[in-house]
Amino acid sequence: MYTNSAYWNQSKTDFHDQTHPLFIESCGICRLYTLDKRPTNRPNGRLDYQILYVAAGKAYFMINGKERIVESGNMVIYRPKEPQLYYYHAVDQTEVCWIHFTGNDVENILNRYGIHPDTHVFYTGTSMEYKNLFLSVIQELQLTKEDYEEMLVHYFMELLIRIHRMSFVKPHKKSMQIFRDMDEAVEYFRQHYSEPISVEAYAAEHNVNTGGFIKNFKAYTGTTPAQFIQSVRMMNARVMLETTDNNISEIADLVGYDDPLYFSRLFRKQFGCSPSQFRKRDLS
Repeated sequence: MYTNSAYWNQSKTDFHDQTHPLFIESCGICRLYTLDKRPTNRPNGRLDYQILYVAAGKAYFMINGKERIVESGNMVIYRPKEPQLYYYHAVDQTEVCWIHFTGNDVENILNRYGIHPDTHVFYTGTSMEYKNLFLSVIQELQLTKEDYEEMLVHYFMELLIRIHRMSFVKPHKKSMQIFRDMDEAVEYFRQHYSEPISVEAYAAEHNVNTGGFIKNFKAYTGTTPAQFIQSVRMMNARVMLETTDNNISEIADLVGYDDPLYFSRLFRKQFGCSPSQFRKRDLS
């Protein structure tokens, strides 16, 4: 299992804040590899709010006493003191991003962006932009630079805006089939990111025009197929830098690049530092 998380004031204790309209407590990403099952059970809930984004695979949530399978491209919200029971399976290759938040105006803020009191699960689509926002929140909590608490709210509000924009997408039957096709493409690229991937060949194999496929993929994910594949490779490279002793050349090869220098340039462009600098910072 891979996790990357951070907590305000380095405390995992939940709380209810009454002094700020919105306050971000913690954020994290969890991905299962070999651990068969990862359950979370909080019968009395928490004092804060939580949003979970199913970025890959699927997760199982008990909602109103019934189990619900939540596929990738959806988010789940828990409110204060609401019982929480959910779990993931390694076989599903699940990846979930989560954020805890509180404040004295949270319900009004959520309602303003289309997340109403009776909302539990909402469709958001699969986008690397969501994941990048979660990673930005984690980094702010870890580094605690000047005005970081304001930056946390900034990133969270951007997340809500993106969620709200997606809520205006009212898919009909044709659109739903396109969404299913794009979800299949997303999962294929996630599974085969370490291999040479031709977007043109993928489109041809699925009997679709390359230009149309790229247009639909970008509408669904917010990025082109090439950008998505690159982001998946960079994210997995980041995990390897954090969790393995493989050298930079080995990691470059494992995520699909035969040129370590080119890989390093792409990594720096996405994360603002070279792979070796990132590893040193992570170990410090």
